[in-house]
Amino acid sequence: MSNTELPSKGLLTDPVRNPASAPEPVRTKRAFLLILLTLFVPGSAQVVAGDRRLGRIALRVTLSVWVLVILALVLLFTNRTLLINIVTNPIASLLIVLILSALAVGWLVLFVNTLRLIRPVLLPQRMRPAVGIALALAMVVSSGSLGYAAYLLNVSRNAIGSIFNANGPAIDPVDGRYNFLMMGGDAGADRTGRRPDSLSVLSVDAESGKTAIISIPRNLQNARFSEGSPMRQIYPDGYDCGNDCLINAINTEVTNEHKDLYPGVADPGAQATLEAVSGTLGITVQAYVLVDMDGFAKLIDAMGGIRIKAGGWVPISGDMIDEANGIHGMPLGWIPAGEQKLDGYHALWYGRSREFVDDYARIQRQQCVQQAMLRQLDPATLLSKFEDIANAGTKVVESNISASQLGSFVDLAMKAKGKEIGRLTIGPPDFDASFSTVPDFDVIHERVRKLLQSQSSSSPAAAGSDDAILQPRSAAGGSGLTAAGPPLGVPATTPAPSPSSSSDFTPVTTTPAGEPITEKMLNQLKREGNEQAIRDLVATNGQCAPL
Repeated sequence: MSNTELPSKGLLTDPVRNPASAPEPVRTKRAFLLILLTLFVPGSAQVVAGDRRLGRIALRVTLSVWVLVILALVLLFTNRTLLINIVTNPIASLLIVLILSALAVGWLVLFVNTLRLIRPVLLPQRMRPAVGIALALAMVVSSGSLGYAAYLLNVSRNAIGSIFNANGPAIDPVDGRYNFLMMGGDAGADRTGRRPDSLSVLSVDAESGKTAIISIPRNLQNARFSEGSPMRQIYPDGYDCGNDCLINAINTEVTNEHKDLYPGVADPGAQATLEAVSGTLGITVQAYVLVDMDGFAKLIDAMGGIRIKAGGWVPISGDMIDEANGIHGMPLGWIPAGEQKLDGYHALWYGRSREFVDDYARIQRQQCVQQAMLRQLDPATLLSKFEDIANAGTKVVESNISASQLGSFVDLAMKAKGKEIGRLTIGPPDFDASFSTVPDFDVIHERVRKLLQSQSSSSPAAAGSDDAILQPRSAAGGSGLTAAGPPLGVPATTPAPSPSSSSDFTPVTTTPAGEPITEKMLNQLKREGNEQAIRDLVATNGQCAPL
């Protein structure tokens, strides 16, 4: 036999390229090997057993993808903000979606080609199902995962475009902090502009991510507009026109009567409210996020509900029957005290209800709901329910935050996770209940200054001896501030209200006589007109802790 015949003979007897001459066990091992090669090094199966030209092209693509993946990992650890900005950029994200889709299709083609190389007819009949199942699983893990990633990225891309301002100006930290106004309100068909039912400022240290939440009661009077606000032309001494000039009425008034003061502003009412909050707290609030409460329930449902420990029974209020005294008709239902898992409808009412208690109990419950959402929006929940959450978010959230800064803020949120959160409420438990009617803005500014100082990157301790009244609790431990003495703005003779959001409280589930509180009991008291008895039984419903 000549030397020129040897390669041809070797090729015919090579079990990898010509399995027909190989024994059955070798053919089976070859089949699984080709599947693994295609799964882990796409193109390598074609190089060793099929079309080498196709294999080389696939290997070049594979190498390029691995280079990009390594580069992304380097950015993740060295410049996470840049990486997130690339992924959230509308043009870059579209390009990534197209690349992922093309890679998914290309990998699928390679698996189909690998199936042809395996030649199932040569396999033992008993092994064909196992090889088929292995191939199908490998296709799902590889091509299917890439396709799903492209789909999720496209969903998030659409959500970002709907919620955030594509052309909004970039904002810089002020005094080392980013301050965001969070507003929650209704925008029904009978309303022009939202009338926020909840107002809170999320203040985040730009370096460390240390966070403080400042809650402002909706009934705060004489709110001060910040310097440079167009509304100072109308209310130079504060938003003071009697009992109707509450801070939550600014949005509607500006939307209805003063749009001309805010030319080119997408939501003048929200912007004016932001300026009122800035002036009231003595800080610069740079951006707002507005949550429509009617759509909020959909977001909770998309998450699969939230888990809380409720300190007292909370009514789902019926229609108002006595506006002057704030008395509603028979409740539509009750949310019991104790550990609860709330769907969207009940979570919305848990944060909205204020019957039998004051607004401050509601503020504490709203803070608790926010914490529960943040705690339970873990990676597993986000991935498994991503589409529903993103779609719900587009119906719930509006913001003037620029989409170009999402990378910075997501990175900041990751820094903040797990750190202590400082809290202040311009009302109980940190101020007397009457304080919001005649607020002392010098006192507010000083309390806010001390809180933010305690939550700055240069302050390792939660608070110094001068700030003993401000002791922020961790997000895991509940919301609220520990009062070491009477809150500022409260006479020394007035006992300081105790914070009601600590996680170690005992839910009130029985009457003082030890009888279990039930929905039937509460409804019977309502039918009898015994409002005070109900108030006494549900007085602790501001207590709440996320589970």
